Amino acid sequence: RGQLTNRKSIHDRPAEIEQRSRFGDLEIDTIVGKNHQQSLVSIVDRKTGYLWLKKCSTRKAEEICQATIRLLEPIKAQLKTITADNGKEFSLHEYTAQELEVDWYFADPYSTWQRGTNEHTNGLIRQYVRKGSDLNDYTDAYIAEITQRLNHRPRKRFGFKSPSQVLFQEHGVALQMLI
Repeated sequence: RGQLTNRKSIHDRPAEIEQRSRFGDLEIDTIVGKNHQQSLVSIVDRKTGYLWLKKCSTRKAEEICQATIRLLEPIKAQLKTITADNGKEFSLHEYTAQELEVDWYFADPYSTWQRGTNEHTNGLIRQYVRKGSDLNDYTDAYIAEITQRLNHRPRKRFGFKSPSQVLFQEHGVALQMLI
């Protein structure tokens, strides 16, 4: 199994990212479908809990890279960092980071707690998309509906406000129009 090249460790991330004090520090992961064929790209903002979700026909780095860029391009100016696990689907991290003008960091191997926001959100996604299911059974419209539901679902962490409400309160209409 190949190694990811030029990876920046999560330990080199600015300390302020841990405090969840700003919008634009993201965590990314993939959720794998039946027989490890298709995947969902799951991206979550650490501060607001806002989710971006996209279905991909493969887990290949090229497709994951392009999906990530398409999802985040509208808010590129607000982005700061992305933190991922060490999956080979993120092997084009340097290109993605350059296109989005962000710093890209990697968690330690087998340390899912270092990306807890994303792992928790993936658990919420699994309430709608069962593990081992064929992602071809889910339309893009359904994936968009899941995203909408989760972004409008109240969270205890936010005093029972939804990620959309937190985003709107923090950043107003301007950013919400882009998303």
